[in-house]
Amino acid sequence: MCGIAGLLDTTLSPEQARHTLDAMLEACAHRGPDYRGTWLNNPVCLGHNRLSIIDLSDAANQPMHYLGLTISYNGEVYNYIELREELEKLGYVFTTHGDTEVILAAYHKWGRDCVNRFIGMWGFAIWDSRTQELFCSRDRFGIKPFHYIFRDGRFYFASEMKALKASPLYTNNYNLMQMARGLNLGWTHYMDETYYEVIKALPAAHNLVVKNGQISIERYWDIDFSKKFNGSFEEKKAAFKDVFFDSIRMTERRDVTLGVCLSGGLDSSAIASALSVYSGGKELKTFTSFYVGKDEVDERPFIQEVLKQYPNIIPHYISPTEQDVEEHFDRILFHMDIPMPSSSYISQYFVMKLAAENGIKVVLDGQGSDEIMGGYMHSFYRLLADNLRSGNLSAALRTLRIHRQRQGYGANKSVDIFAKSVLAAMFSEQQLYTKEFRYNYPWIFPGLQGWEPFGLSETGGTRLKQFLYQLIYVTLLPTLLHTEDINSMAFSIESRVPFLDHRLVELCFSLDNDDLIHDAETKYIMRKALRGVLPDAIADRKDKVGFITRGDRTWLRGRLRHLLEGEFRELDEVIDVKKVKEIVAAFDGGDNSNSLFLWRLAMLRGWVRTL
Repeated sequence: MCGIAGLLDTTLSPEQARHTLDAMLEACAHRGPDYRGTWLNNPVCLGHNRLSIIDLSDAANQPMHYLGLTISYNGEVYNYIELREELEKLGYVFTTHGDTEVILAAYHKWGRDCVNRFIGMWGFAIWDSRTQELFCSRDRFGIKPFHYIFRDGRFYFASEMKALKASPLYTNNYNLMQMARGLNLGWTHYMDETYYEVIKALPAAHNLVVKNGQISIERYWDIDFSKKFNGSFEEKKAAFKDVFFDSIRMTERRDVTLGVCLSGGLDSSAIASALSVYSGGKELKTFTSFYVGKDEVDERPFIQEVLKQYPNIIPHYISPTEQDVEEHFDRILFHMDIPMPSSSYISQYFVMKLAAENGIKVVLDGQGSDEIMGGYMHSFYRLLADNLRSGNLSAALRTLRIHRQRQGYGANKSVDIFAKSVLAAMFSEQQLYTKEFRYNYPWIFPGLQGWEPFGLSETGGTRLKQFLYQLIYVTLLPTLLHTEDINSMAFSIESRVPFLDHRLVELCFSLDNDDLIHDAETKYIMRKALRGVLPDAIADRKDKVGFITRGDRTWLRGRLRHLLEGEFRELDEVIDVKKVKEIVAAFDGGDNSNSLFLWRLAMLRGWVRTL
């Protein structure tokens, strides 16, 4: 895990190139405090801030050279041991014990197709002196970042957007459409678009090549909806457990201390439990944030259930105060590079801070589980929609009744769920999200009326699988992964997400709807496959709490109240300031119906001030 930066620009002198590269690396120095390396061979320059995780020797420093190739790489290819053994049989010789040299050898042998052999997370750039081209790649789900600017044959890239502000191509014009998406939907990225008009993000599962002043981008992997698991449910459970434990085995590889972000929910508890089993009960540190008070989230009672079954776990807790939030707010804003769509990411920041204070350099976290197994309550709309579209009204009503009983919903809530399920049966994901975008706050950005805000790709599969696919690639996971990377790297920690092993994702998408959500029980396959590994109290949880804070209601009325004060002149050219002030006044009077929107507006305002 590191911070990468580089450029390919024929217009710069060697001195200008070095100065620019040094400034880019300095901007993301927090990502790799263990070593800084640069390689300049005009017009290409590669730089690297190293966070030493595997093979801590100087021989593994980057940029690394191998058979005419030079790489700057961020991430982990977990199956590097298996790949190295395969490559050694083909005649390749290695002088290091990590994954970077394996990537170079794999590229030398298999070319651009090498990435299809990788299990892991990555963002890298390889200069190939043989073909005089720069080959860049990002992992299948965008776990690791890769941002770039390209104009008139000039190319700059970096792990974080703030580093690209040192590029002579950078301009501080904002992307108005992305601002609108962020306010309405909470998205931090859309495909290759960012909040900056000039900065692009290489989409997940894509390769990028720069050659002869031209850029080409192509997708190398996608979820195959046609694959179906043909076997009994017992066989499905066995397959899930095998792949999940193998993911834990691989993501556990490192030469430094490791911990787990433990919330008390299904996902992080599954990771901590499986890791405890796999490691034979070796001491494991976990890290948790909690809040006490009315409507606050405190998951410590569920964490105690994990501790009862696995006494090897040493828990660490943090409860950020409002004063803590105020003191760290400017630093958080600096690191984020984007307006935070919710206050929960501040809690994540403090969890990573706690881990760093306890000497941790690698954490495992549960991102991705909800997106591949239907963990969100909105998944029920699509599940019921599939029942309705197949003409199975009785199954839809039965699932709705069980769901209502499990969650304790009243009649009005049940009617609302059924009505939304009917809409999900009638309209595509594109139509549903477009309606949400246009009707939530239609007065925002009046100049954008009539624009197409986004285009969701058409996929096969059930309504539920289509919904999950969009969660993974467009609507939610890109935001979660961006903040996961930013918050962990703010404290020089590598965060790994075992649920986003592509083998596990492929398995879950090959299962039936009923394997994912059964009798209104979400993530059914995991609950059953890990029975005995997960404490029963966790496996049987009915609620879905999530990583929630009430910052949009409490902090905005407290020490962050200044973010809603003034005339909003930073945004008065693009939003209806009069309407905003009306909402702020209602909020001050106790109305929480627009508190999340006001949080996003306050964060957008703070971000605009940094341009």
